[in-house]
Amino acid sequence: MSVLVRISLGALSSQGLQHVLNPAPTTEQVGATLVFEGIVRANEQGRVIRALSYEAYEPMATNALTDLARDILHKHALIAITVEHSRGEVLAGERSFRLAIDSAHRKEALAAMDEFIDRMKRDVPIWKSPIYI
Repeated sequence: MSVLVRISLGALSSQGLQHVLNPAPTTEQVGATLVFEGIVRANEQGRVIRALSYEAYEPMATNALTDLARDILHKHALIAITVEHSRGEVLAGERSFRLAIDSAHRKEALAAMDEFIDRMKRDVPIWKSPIYI
C-alpha cells in the first residue's frame, strides 16, 4: 500500500505526478485505477472569474492530506493513493486538484474517491478565493 501527496505552486501539469507505487503491484493486484481532476471553472457563484487563489497552511495541509489518504487507503482496502493540490493562483480552465486511486475493484475505488474529496473539503486547511475579472 502506498500514499503519495504533493502540494505545488500554481496549476498542475496535464501529465500529472508520477503515479509510482512502491513496491510496484503486479497486474493481478490492480483491477481499477481512477483519476479525478479538479478544473477551475470560469465562473464562481454566478460571476465570471479569471482564477482561483488557493491558500494552504503547510506543512499542516500536507500532513492532513497524508493522514486522510492513509485512512481512506486502509478503510477501503486500496492499493495506492496519489494526491496533488495547488496553492497560489490557478487560472480558469487549469487543474488545481488530482486524486488517483488504485484498487483491486472499482466499487472500492469509487466509494473511496467520493469520501476522500468530501473529507478533504471539510478537514484539510486549504482555502480558495475567486479572483474576478
